[in-house]
Amino acid sequence: MTSQPEDADRRTYSYLGPAGTFTEAALAQVPEARAQIWRPVRNVGEALSDVVEGRSDAAMIAIENSVDGGVSTAQDALATMPGLRIVGEYLVPVDFVLVARPGTKLEDVSLVAAHPVAYSQCLQWLSRTLPGHAHIPASSNVASAMGLIDGTSDADAAIAPPGILDHHELELLAEKIGDNLNAVTRFVLVSRPVAPPPPTGADKTSLIAELPDDHPGALLEMLEQFATRGINLSLLASRPIGDELGRYRFVIDADGHIEDERMADALLGLRRFSPKVIFLGSYPRADRVIVRYPDRYSDDVFIEARDWLRGLISGEPES
Repeated sequence: MTSQPEDADRRTYSYLGPAGTFTEAALAQVPEARAQIWRPVRNVGEALSDVVEGRSDAAMIAIENSVDGGVSTAQDALATMPGLRIVGEYLVPVDFVLVARPGTKLEDVSLVAAHPVAYSQCLQWLSRTLPGHAHIPASSNVASAMGLIDGTSDADAAIAPPGILDHHELELLAEKIGDNLNAVTRFVLVSRPVAPPPPTGADKTSLIAELPDDHPGALLEMLEQFATRGINLSLLASRPIGDELGRYRFVIDADGHIEDERMADALLGLRRFSPKVIFLGSYPRADRVIVRYPDRYSDDVFIEARDWLRGLISGEPES
């Protein structure tokens, strides 16, 4: 009888690699992922395909940035790839460092490699510190630094995540060079469909919904499914469906859990209204902030109203 491979009982997690990315930093926050197999991939589509096709148990992907807004590639992938469920969210501060080959000094830098988004988020610092610099676009935050290491880049320095220094011998020229010190990226852990974890009181529900047709007030009608039940939306983003001009789907994050009576009632209303609703998951909020709502939207109020209606239907006298 042959023994099982050492990795047979370990779970596999896909993330945007290589090592040192912000996505790796998000995955490091997942307790159950520690000492498991981490599979670096090249893009969001590959990460989610790993999950759908069974190569990975879960994937960590960026979904929203406090500076640049929603990550459209991730939102579109979740809308078009069936068989996925968000099981957790994680926040990573967006902090950048300027690195170079060993021995380089800051005054030697005139050509800087950076992903265009990272470059734009550090432009004020660069303009103050290196006013005569030029920019070489890189395909990713880590690729900007890797080009220095393997000699494929002509840049003198690179903008990269701080985690790059844990994996490669590079000269740290400056740290905390981002223009917005409060910038944060929100990541979600995505698995195949599973039952949502029990409600904690500090939960979020993610959905994607389409409008039934294009008519005045259609978006308002969709939003009323939440507003009339006291549910706050922390994210509402439109994405083109792609089949014709003027057709959009809406990515929604709603405060609360599917097992909350008000959320369940809202989802039923949304299902009746929308031709297509994708439930992406209910999961604990990364900030663990308790969801507050007026007493008139408590579970007891919904349950009492439902019991009252059942009594009317059954002919019970009203008390």
